[in-house]
Amino acid sequence: MTSGWASDVLLAGIVLLGGCVQWLTGMGFALVAVPALVLLLGPAEGVVLANCAAGAISVVGIADGWRRVRVTVMVPLCVAAVITVPAGTWVARQLPAPALLACMGALVTVAVVLVMRGVRVHALRGGSGAVVAGGLGGFMNSAAGVGGPPVSLYALNAEWSVREFVPNAQFYGVVVNAVSVASNGVPRLAPPVWALAVAALTVGALVGRALAGRVPDRRARVLVLLLALAGGLSTLGKGLAGLT
Repeated sequence: MTSGWASDVLLAGIVLLGGCVQWLTGMGFALVAVPALVLLLGPAEGVVLANCAAGAISVVGIADGWRRVRVTVMVPLCVAAVITVPAGTWVARQLPAPALLACMGALVTVAVVLVMRGVRVHALRGGSGAVVAGGLGGFMNSAAGVGGPPVSLYALNAEWSVREFVPNAQFYGVVVNAVSVASNGVPRLAPPVWALAVAALTVGALVGRALAGRVPDRRARVLVLLLALAGGLSTLGKGLAGLT
C-alpha cells in the first residue's frame, strides 16, 4: 500500500497519464501504468488497480462506440480470455515478488517490441487467431496486468484501422478486466487513495478525450509504446536485481 503524500501524488500522476492514453488509443492504460504501479504498490496491488482502472475507463469509452464492435470476432476472443484468466492468477500467486516483477517486465518489453515492429503472425488470423489472441491476453492480463498486446497484434494482422480497433479494444477491456478483478480481488487501498485515483482517472479521461482529435494517431501510439518500453525495462531490471 502507498504511504505518504508523495506516493499518493505519484500514484495519481500514473493513473492520470494512463487514463489519458487509454482514451487516445483504446488500450494504453496497462502498458503505460502497470510497470510504474507494480514498482510503487507491489506486483499484486499494482496489477489489480490497473485492472480496475482500465476496466472502468473502457466502460465509459464503449458507451460511444458499441455499435462498431465486431461481435462475431470479439465473442470468441473474450471467451478465450475469460478461460485463461484463472491460470494467470494462479501463476502470479506462485511466484516470489522479484521473479514476478522480472516476468512482468519481460512480458511488457517483448510485447511492446513486437507491436512496434508490426510483427505479422499467421496464428493470429481469422477465428482461430481471435481465440489465440484472447487466450494469451486473458492470461497476461490477470498475471501481469497487460492483456492488450495480443489483441493489438490480432488487429494488426487483420488490418483494422484505429477507428475499428478502439471500440473493440474497449469492449475487450470491459470483459477481461472485470473477470481479472473477480479473480484477483480488489486493491487494498485507503479510502482517500481510492478517491484520489478515481479523480485522477477522470481527469486523465477528460484530457485524453480533449486531445483525441488533435494528436495524430501515429504520434500518440509511438509515445505510448515508448513509455511502455521504458516502464517494462525498469520493471525487468528491478526484478532481476531482486533475484541476484
